[in-house]
Amino acid sequence: MNSVLKLSLALLLINISHSLAADLKPDATVKTKSIEARVFLDDGIKADAALAADCLAEGRKWLDKNAPEAAAARKADPQFSREGGWEFERKYEIRSVVADRYVSILRNDYMNTRGAHPNSDVNTILWDKADNKRISIRPFFAETADNGATMKAMVKAIITSLKAEKKKRDAGETATDEWFKELKPSLLKIGAVTLAPSTEAGKSSGLTFYYPPYAVGPYAEGEYVAFVPWEALKPYLTAEGARIFGGARPKGDDDAQ
Repeated sequence: MNSVLKLSLALLLINISHSLAADLKPDATVKTKSIEARVFLDDGIKADAALAADCLAEGRKWLDKNAPEAAAARKADPQFSREGGWEFERKYEIRSVVADRYVSILRNDYMNTRGAHPNSDVNTILWDKADNKRISIRPFFAETADNGATMKAMVKAIITSLKAEKKKRDAGETATDEWFKELKPSLLKIGAVTLAPSTEAGKSSGLTFYYPPYAVGPYAEGEYVAFVPWEALKPYLTAEGARIFGGARPKGDDDAQ
């Protein structure tokens, strides 16, 4: 697939997702001459009061940050409003619920500042229902030190997954160390992560890592998702990790996510 076609497809997917969300009622919004920005929570999140409050507070903070930036851009550029103001959108969606306790959430952002093309970003939240707070994957692994054995094993497995995905997309020319150099064996630099669903009820089949456009490939390649099966990390699990991981990745999950 040539680069022009890849770019066109990436833009089409972003715009389709944005258009679908535009038909829904937002849970928070800001609308001025400079910007129209919206936040959406899925029904599963809204069913949990503490989780909904947490996500909505973060979403409102995001709105409050971008509104004055848009106003400043409008003031600085008399041509700003020729094509309309900025459009921003954030969606929070549940990815999985594991052991009836750990909720993985995808946070997808759409940003259109009237530049060459819209941009998107992806991040994740791992929510502990028992303690009503955000956590990391740290409790599931015996050690997660920077450059430690666990993190090195994760990076290796992530790159293997990304290379396989690039091959499927006929993008093998970017499956290089240069594009993967930002993936560091550190919880803060390895990528946004969720617990993947499993064929075994209440379990997770492993970890899924999310990378927005530009992170591990050119913009035209779009977002990448790397899957690391739990068996690859089995030697590094804590007792809690051993309890929650099991089964296999459900068929079609790689297409859905």
